[in-house]
Amino acid sequence: MDYKKVAEEIKQALGEDNIQAAAHCATRLRLVLKDSSKVDQKALDNNDAVKGTFEANDQFQIIIGAGDVNNVYDELIKITNVKEASTADLKAVAANGKKNNPIMAFIKVLSDIFVPIVPALVAGGLLMALNNVLTAQHLFGPQSVVEMFPAVTDVASIINLLASAPFAFLPILVGFSATKRFGGNPYLGAAIGMAMVMPDLVNGYGVANAIAEGSMNYWHIFGMNVAQAGYQGSVLPVLVVAWLLATLEKFFHKRIPNAFDFTFTPMLAIIITGFLTFIVVGPVMRIVSDGLTDGLVWLYNTTGAIGLGVFGLFYSPIVITGLHQSFPAIETTLLADVARTGGSFIFPVASMANVGQGAATLAIMLLTKNKKQKSLATSASISAMLGITEPAIFGVNLKLKFPFICGMIASAVACVFIGAFHVLSVAMGPASVIGFISIAPKSIPYFMIGIVISILVGFVTTYAYGKRHMAVFADDDTSAGEVAVAINEDPEAEVIAVQDEILAAPVKGTPIALKEVNDPVFAQEMMGKGIAVIPEKGIIYAPADGELTVVYDSKHAYGLKTTHGAEVLIHIGIDTVKLNGEFFETTKKYGDLVKKGDILGTVDLDAVKQAGFDPTVMMIVTNTNDYEAVEVIDTLSADGNQDLLALSVRYEN
Repeated sequence: MDYKKVAEEIKQALGEDNIQAAAHCATRLRLVLKDSSKVDQKALDNNDAVKGTFEANDQFQIIIGAGDVNNVYDELIKITNVKEASTADLKAVAANGKKNNPIMAFIKVLSDIFVPIVPALVAGGLLMALNNVLTAQHLFGPQSVVEMFPAVTDVASIINLLASAPFAFLPILVGFSATKRFGGNPYLGAAIGMAMVMPDLVNGYGVANAIAEGSMNYWHIFGMNVAQAGYQGSVLPVLVVAWLLATLEKFFHKRIPNAFDFTFTPMLAIIITGFLTFIVVGPVMRIVSDGLTDGLVWLYNTTGAIGLGVFGLFYSPIVITGLHQSFPAIETTLLADVARTGGSFIFPVASMANVGQGAATLAIMLLTKNKKQKSLATSASISAMLGITEPAIFGVNLKLKFPFICGMIASAVACVFIGAFHVLSVAMGPASVIGFISIAPKSIPYFMIGIVISILVGFVTTYAYGKRHMAVFADDDTSAGEVAVAINEDPEAEVIAVQDEILAAPVKGTPIALKEVNDPVFAQEMMGKGIAVIPEKGIIYAPADGELTVVYDSKHAYGLKTTHGAEVLIHIGIDTVKLNGEFFETTKKYGDLVKKGDILGTVDLDAVKQAGFDPTVMMIVTNTNDYEAVEVIDTLSADGNQDLLALSVRYEN
């Protein structure tokens, strides 16, 4: 692939100077565009390097593929001069102002915590699967491999040791990742995780038996008997403990003088969290965690094949919404105590769904006459069979719709079958045709039959339906994007041109140039031109008449679409999103109509400073390119009613 050429073509297709911010993940370019209507979708559809495009959460995402996307991204950054951004930065830029769904917010937190540690869990899971192959009876014969070949016994023992480590010491991994996500010191999170799995404690897997047998050891603290119980393989207790630790750490950082903060904050946070962990949080969360796990197992055992079929039917739509990001937390809980749960039913379902979508894409490869679409479907189908479904789902199946539905049906049928035979995974691994390595040995034949069913149903239904609509694929010049229905087009939509406008100061204080702001996103005008104000009072005003298009849950920023067409971002402080709304209050909500000078909200400036954050307020015109000039009127002083920025439009001769 000629990465520079591909980047140039993508830039041209997106429109001149149309990229506001850019990041990338493992397979996709993630872009925030200033105007998505400028995108030449046909050019992207016909680009051989582009495996698909879609728009979600105000991000325009272009699927390039693993191994290539980072190189294309680097070239795109060079030729557009757009500042590199992380996916977290991009989400902040792309936030659409809608009030966050609490469920989605919780899932996002789980995703942020578990995605970084998944490689360790997958490595341990695959090694566990290999150990199962070596030690399982009736897999290759009446005896296991180690019984037939005693020379490999110690090899299997080391493999088992390596496989068990990530799960036995899971609280350390989760403690590190979760504490970091909650804004605390991740190494303190690892330390509290270590305390929860110390060898002096009764192993977490044997706590129930120790209590039943009366062999549990107890600490006697202030008249209380505190069980010396470990938390090996635990997830939920560690999540709560990590949140508590991070909260205490931030509390002490704000209140202990700098001279003593470094020494005493970690100690106080650890000791208080430690006592609360073993006295209150741990025991309560263990009960909740055990109840959740038992509930999932009961649900699976009760609904059986039918319930699994319904789950399989909707698994691929769940992937599109991003809800599947929460599954690693649930699956880890099931796998951490295989002896009690028997394993996870989620992994087999994911495998059936992925393969079903891959089979549907394979049928499109045989049906289509379009060369680019045939090439894309070929590679995407193979990728989906191996567990990576994004190119297949977003590049082919969703655009044509019926292959996606056929893939869903295939998954449902296959899941009913594997549900009837109680196929469970005993390790994490690739949800694909090779997923059998993570399946309980006795269930591997049924798993493979389920894979075959998913492939056959997905392929046959897609091919049969597509064969009856051959006209769709007859034109070699017709792209998949043209075949799909453009559901988002609205030719009746009114286009409002921008007009000359004056914006008032959003806060009372001293104006400074954006380039002086201690944040490269603002200082380099990545989001547009504007002005910054060092605030004297913590009252935030509307700079013009308009509608609030963004009101963050963290209350640290507002987006305003003025009646004259300006798109204005008011950002209160630098990195203050990390405060999660603490010290901020808002009097307005998304969609409210405001007048110039209306109070949008307040901020406790002293508290923000004491928390270690810069309180500088930025006012950015995010649609700067719609104007000939964005000029500062007054750089001496500002108040909530004083004119501060002048916006001038272009006039054509």
